[in-house]
Amino acid sequence: MTTTAPERAALPPLGRVCLTRAGVELKEFFRQRESVVFTLVFPVILLLGLGAVLDYDLGAGVDFPQYFMAGVITAGIVGASLQNMAIHIAGERSDGTLKSLRGTPMPASAYFAGKVVQVLAVAVATIALLVLVGVLVYGIDLPSGTDWLTFAWVSVLGAAACTLLGIVVSTLARNGRSASATVTPIALVIEFVSGVFMPFDQVPGWLQDVAAVFPVKWLAQGLRSVFLPDALAAREPAGSWELGTVALVLGLWCVAGLVLCAVTFRWQDREG
Repeated sequence: MTTTAPERAALPPLGRVCLTRAGVELKEFFRQRESVVFTLVFPVILLLGLGAVLDYDLGAGVDFPQYFMAGVITAGIVGASLQNMAIHIAGERSDGTLKSLRGTPMPASAYFAGKVVQVLAVAVATIALLVLVGVLVYGIDLPSGTDWLTFAWVSVLGAAACTLLGIVVSTLARNGRSASATVTPIALVIEFVSGVFMPFDQVPGWLQDVAAVFPVKWLAQGLRSVFLPDALAAREPAGSWELGTVALVLGLWCVAGLVLCAVTFRWQDREG
């Protein structure tokens, strides 16, 4: 009678592993009270502060708070995805968390999927809070009809693209201590040139071309299409909302982001 070595226990299906990892990511995030408060409250402070100070008419009966809703929601999504994601991953790389995870049977794809789910959940909470404050304080006009569908797919695609970009940007930080100083300026510069904090037609033309390379510009443009009347589409570079191009660019960034993550991601800090 022959004996065989005990077979290695099979991993659960990839989908179940991803869901389990997503649950872990959500629990870890919401246990960090300072990070939760900053991520959710900072965009609200932006809306209340800039909405009160920059009170002027942008044409077509649109005041600044109405115009700024798209920008501040974009800032909230970028903060939860690109910025926080890059900083947190750099911290996990420095404290040995990533090295430990690398030694487990969990596939890397489950780790990335968990991060994306966590960002989407935080983005939904941020958007809900901003919309509530915008309606109660400034009487913001909400989207109607199919605009809600546009709102949904633009937000989801934009959050996914910015999350993957954040994972890539995390590799630029030498270690966890330098992450915030490395990542925050990158995020702010991309937001400024993308017209997040000002009307995009006030951004110099050459910077508009630079912004068009990144997903943030297209996320903000797609969100403007649901909060602003069609009359203001003429102020966009192409004279329209270009929703087809918005979907294409954000989708391409999701694909490119996955490839860049696979190529550039590091499980340990750079030495030296």
